[in-house]
Amino acid sequence: MLSVHQRCAFAGAATATLALLAAGLPAVATAAGGPDLSRFYRQKIRWAACEGESMPKDLQCGKVTVPLDYANPGGGTLDVAMARYRATGRSRGSVLLNFGGPGGAGISELALGGKDFMGLTNGYDVVTFDPRGVGQSSPVSCGEGADEASDATSGTVDSTDPQAVLNEVKKAADQCAKHSGPVLPHIGTVNASRDMDVMRQALGDKKLNYLGFSYGTRLGAVYAAQFPKKTGRLVLDGVDTLTESLSEQGLVGAAGQQTALEDFLTWCTKDVGCPFGQDPRSARQQVVQLVDSLDTDPVPSDLGQQFSGQDLVGAISQALYSKQLWPTLEAALNQLVQDGDTRGLMQLSGGVTFPGAAAGARRDGGLVDAQDVPIDNLPAALMAIDCADDPDRPTADQVTQDIDKMRASYEEASPVFGQYRLTQVLMCYGRPKGTDYIRDKVRDVHTPKMLLVGTRGDPATPYRWTLETAKRLGSSAVVLDNKGEGHTGYATSKCVHRKVDDFLLYGSLPDSGSSCAPDDDT
Repeated sequence: MLSVHQRCAFAGAATATLALLAAGLPAVATAAGGPDLSRFYRQKIRWAACEGESMPKDLQCGKVTVPLDYANPGGGTLDVAMARYRATGRSRGSVLLNFGGPGGAGISELALGGKDFMGLTNGYDVVTFDPRGVGQSSPVSCGEGADEASDATSGTVDSTDPQAVLNEVKKAADQCAKHSGPVLPHIGTVNASRDMDVMRQALGDKKLNYLGFSYGTRLGAVYAAQFPKKTGRLVLDGVDTLTESLSEQGLVGAAGQQTALEDFLTWCTKDVGCPFGQDPRSARQQVVQLVDSLDTDPVPSDLGQQFSGQDLVGAISQALYSKQLWPTLEAALNQLVQDGDTRGLMQLSGGVTFPGAAAGARRDGGLVDAQDVPIDNLPAALMAIDCADDPDRPTADQVTQDIDKMRASYEEASPVFGQYRLTQVLMCYGRPKGTDYIRDKVRDVHTPKMLLVGTRGDPATPYRWTLETAKRLGSSAVVLDNKGEGHTGYATSKCVHRKVDDFLLYGSLPDSGSSCAPDDDT
């Protein structure tokens, strides 16, 4: 679930194998015969001003070095990029942030939206990182295969021929493996969680204090399961599922986005400037017709690409993650409908439409300069991490046999987003089997109390996932019911923001099941 804090993005899916990691090896090493990780736990971070004109002057950057393969720590290393804002007064340690994804880079997000977290600097250094395979930390890429990956998973390939779709997906997977280097087989949440424990030690913290959004809640839950005795104050906002397969997540995502679209159209049609008129039912039909029309006859974009109906769906899906983007989405749709101008929608899509992949990813495990991060890193990492986290791999025969039933289910969930979500579900085909650790082992954690925030109108992580994950994690989980709209609550709800800060700074937890009313109602 690509949260990226106020903005956010898709609902997850991605690649690779986590063959290494058994159910979470001990932190520094070493039961009998276990690998010795002590050298990684003796690091101290060297902080310096972040490079780049767009970087805030008070943001500092550093790195930690982690093993490429935790089962074979002598077999290679990689650096993980980090950034922090120093505490304004006496620091009690650090709070580590993950903004979601999978595939979202933390450093650029903290540089852009750091003001939302300045309250936490009253007691903490506020720290984030680019997870392995993401941003400056050995970024994965599909290189020349970026377009094939986009085509294969965007619905532009003829889905009436399942084998043709699978052939394109397999070709894209091979290109991703070719261009991503040695990190690809060792990407995924289980390894990223272990990297966080190395960071915790390097930061000088006895326990990890953590605030994770969307996919970042999956990462936080995995950390709690792997390192319960090292878990401090954890907040999970926009809670991800720990149990549902990518195909199940796809159906949930399609239905959630359809509901969010209908809420947007109800709002839009109250404005005389809405491009679909003033009748919500007619507006819903017009959106379906517009998507179908653009899939049949795409329009050219400024980048020289064709802008299809599925590109439109991708752009709309991005804008629905935050109610604050509704006016921008209305204006962008007006540009398209009135003038055939795709620029506004392509800006909204953020990372969905790519002109190609930039070169520059290093193969030696060192950090990559920000300007050299491949342009397709976000979708490449999204695929890599989600596929690494999901053990399900339907065979070609299963896909061929079930495609009509799957298509009907997805189109019933959403006539707009169904096809887009269905083709995303196929993207793990041809990639190694993912880990079953998350589904089987992340449960009944024995940690201090943690705060789970679920938002009722969340289009990406439905509220029921918060309740299901809380039940799965056990008595440590405390639920805060945010009765607002949009993906995650910290950035959009003053009540959620206050309660999260109170917990992280002072240990003050709301009663489980307590709620926050929408800001307009408070």
